[in-house]
Amino acid sequence: MSETAALPVVVVGAGPIGLAAAAHLLEQGLEPLVLEAGPSGGTAVREWSHVRLFSTWSELVDPAAEKLLAPTGWVRPDGAAYPTGADWADQYLQPLAEALGDRVRFGATVSGVARAGRDRVVDAGREEQPFTVHLTTADGTEERIAARAVIDASGTWSTPSPLGGDGLPALGERAAADRIVYRVPDLKNPAVRARYAGKRTAVVGSGASAFTALAYLADLAKDEAGTHAVWILRRGIGGSTFGGGEADQLPARGALGLRAKAAVDAGHASAVTGFRTAAVEKDGERLALVGEDGRRSEPVDEVIVLTGFRPDLSFLAELRLGLDARLQAPVELAPLIDPNVHSCGTVYPHGVKELSHPEQDVYLAGMKSYGRAPTFLAMTGYEQVRSIAAALAGDHEAAARVELTLPETGVCGGAGLFDEPEAAQGTDAGGCCSAPATSGGC
Repeated sequence: MSETAALPVVVVGAGPIGLAAAAHLLEQGLEPLVLEAGPSGGTAVREWSHVRLFSTWSELVDPAAEKLLAPTGWVRPDGAAYPTGADWADQYLQPLAEALGDRVRFGATVSGVARAGRDRVVDAGREEQPFTVHLTTADGTEERIAARAVIDASGTWSTPSPLGGDGLPALGERAAADRIVYRVPDLKNPAVRARYAGKRTAVVGSGASAFTALAYLADLAKDEAGTHAVWILRRGIGGSTFGGGEADQLPARGALGLRAKAAVDAGHASAVTGFRTAAVEKDGERLALVGEDGRRSEPVDEVIVLTGFRPDLSFLAELRLGLDARLQAPVELAPLIDPNVHSCGTVYPHGVKELSHPEQDVYLAGMKSYGRAPTFLAMTGYEQVRSIAAALAGDHEAAARVELTLPETGVCGGAGLFDEPEAAQGTDAGGCCSAPATSGGC
């Protein structure tokens, strides 16, 4: 065995896909080392703990991970139930991290990945060199770890897209930061609820996250007079605006779009279409959004920006990645996930072939692999890392095999509805398809 082959496979991120990758690597006889910036398994998932997924437990537990958990006495949750982010983290991700033991390091922020002794320009002897992974620990100590391969499953949660219609922050967006949030707010939190009660709030975006915000602000409007949502869409409203509805094979996802439509129909939200924000301006004590065409929104008190996420590629700058110019996803994967063409259910299951780069043995997995596309499901990520682990172990037949069937229809774009007692078992449950977390999807 070469010295490089004896090194661990470094996995960046201890979320759903990163932990599943570790489980599959172990199943293949390879040694994983998971580096997680946060203090626990599913750290990013815990930041949307109030959100209920629109996938059931049966679609959220990775098969190799379940095998690893079985000897610990872990009890699989009811497969038909819809967990919240907190449920997913507490009942699955943290137990899985604990089962992996010291193969998971917390408080380890990866700051760079390269070939040992080779920047991205150098060809000579490149593929024979191990990877070198630079990290900073919670106390500020810098370290360098050698790895035989790297799987980046760090997700996109830390880098939400801005308000500006051109992909850059709108003029005045940073100055108005105290009035703008980039996540679906937890309106069950009294302090957060007070922030939006009786206020006019602009909700910018057209995916599942925006549906969630609209639906919950509508519920707030029923209790708090003066509460109103102004829904800002960059496109018009058509037959597909609210997703698959009753035709969606993920019933909770379809119900999410129907609830957003009900919010508009009931007058709790008003829609502004074809509006691409260029600036945020003060309007007395309120804010006004100014469109690229010069239109000016009605004054609002708060702005919720739900325009998607994008990958942080900065710490991979010394690697030779083959990325699509539009989506920032692997070149062969990009056509399969293009949101202009595909919804979650029309993304063909894929693996190591579509995820490979010019730099051998480095992979983006999970939501990170989708770049800016919002069409991700956790099941897709689990299939990705199964295939990657098989390829790294030399089992190319298993790596090429497809072991997944996805549900059809629907839209993708972010978080689902908030926790609702009892409703989680039926079509009123919310959920996500493009997970609102760095760690994966649902």
